[in-house]
Amino acid sequence: MAHYAFITDGIVTEVITGIDETQTIEGLDTETWYGNFRGQVCKRTSYNNNIRKQYAGIGYTYDAVNDVFISSKPYPSWTLDDNFDWQPPTPQPVEGRWNWNEETLSWIEVDV
Repeated sequence: MAHYAFITDGIVTEVITGIDETQTIEGLDTETWYGNFRGQVCKRTSYNNNIRKQYAGIGYTYDAVNDVFISSKPYPSWTLDDNFDWQPPTPQPVEGRWNWNEETLSWIEVDV
């Protein structure tokens, strides 16, 4: 069993469970067959984040040049780093639990 993301204009529109990626359908690899069947780009995704950076979700971007799925931008002030991870303008403190406050562009400690 494998998971596949369907992509339109670089955006993931659906994720399904399909046959194992080592199998073929009508002589085609699974990404090609599912993509042809749906008339969309189809790329395998992995719950374990073993391929294409991370598990695809609806609304994620597929970067075809780097062959990675990129999650939605969590806040307007955050930027994408070279590892395709969103980074805040200031690093999150190590100790404690924190929530990002976009209005103040700062971390607010959460009482536990």
